Amino acid sequence: MIASMRGLASLVIVVVFAVASCGPFAYVDQVTLHADDAVEQARDAGAAQYSPYYWTRATQYLVMAREVAAHADFQGANKFGRLAEEAAIKAKDEALAKRSQPTPAAAPSGIAPAKDGP
Repeated sequence: MIASMRGLASLVIVVVFAVASCGPFAYVDQVTLHADDAVEQARDAGAAQYSPYYWTRATQYLVMAREVAAHADFQGANKFGRLAEEAAIKAKDEALAKRSQPTPAAAPSGIAPAKDGP
């Protein structure tokens, strides 16, 4: 009885690892959950305005991840998903840092600053 339970437990563990390593499941985890959420958080932080380089990079990698997944290349899609997530995290961090910096005082409008010297 115990031997059959061990055999069943081993079978369940093998099936779980096999399913977890399948491409579509990893794609859903990496791209749909992680990368998509990271891009959304960057959007909420104002990354489009404050960090345009990393914002564009994140959104374009996410588009590529979805396009590659449409061709059933889930390994490539996961790679683009990881790159999108990394860029989105950098975009969010940069946007939050720039938003917290005080803006420099502007010169009075209509008056040019004076030159030093004669």
